[in-house]
Amino acid sequence: MSPALADMQKPSAPYASDVDLVRACLDGKEEAWNELIEKYKALIYSIPVKYGLQPQEAADVFQGTCVELLSRLKDIRDPRALPKWLIQVAHHRCYHLRIQQKRVVSRDSEAAMPDPEIPPIAEELVCQTEEEQMLSEAMATLEPRCKKLIEMLFYETPSRPYAEVASELNLAVGSIGLTRQKCMEKLRKQLASLGFS
Repeated sequence: MSPALADMQKPSAPYASDVDLVRACLDGKEEAWNELIEKYKALIYSIPVKYGLQPQEAADVFQGTCVELLSRLKDIRDPRALPKWLIQVAHHRCYHLRIQQKRVVSRDSEAAMPDPEIPPIAEELVCQTEEEQMLSEAMATLEPRCKKLIEMLFYETPSRPYAEVASELNLAVGSIGLTRQKCMEKLRKQLASLGFS
């Protein structure tokens, strides 16, 4: 079996929502914690990447955000707001890392720099990251063939020719357009149910 087909046959996640995931984490279920981190690792990493941080710095932000999540999980009143909370924590960690780097530079140059106030999260960054997370969640709900088809046609650069897509997914070349249309409609409905506008 090809790796692509093996990926397509992975079982779906056992927890239906963030509320269920958080509750299971608080009950001490390790698989729930693993699933929670797996679900949000791309979201958390996307923040330091957008800040232009180096890979090691991004890893530090990721680890710090996860540690803060673990220590404050019981304080999260509405688990549905978890993505935004994670964005804020990662943003603040990136911002504080930048401040520390500036302090080191200012100490080296012996010039005093006042500590800037922590700015509010850039609305554009929040919106973009939340939309990316919604898209990721919506894609995860699609049946494996639809998910793979969309990834091959829209996520890869350059996108694959229909003949190659048809061959890998065991479809007729002439059916790719209609299948794509049906898959995109399912994705649109799922995005709408998540509040994507």
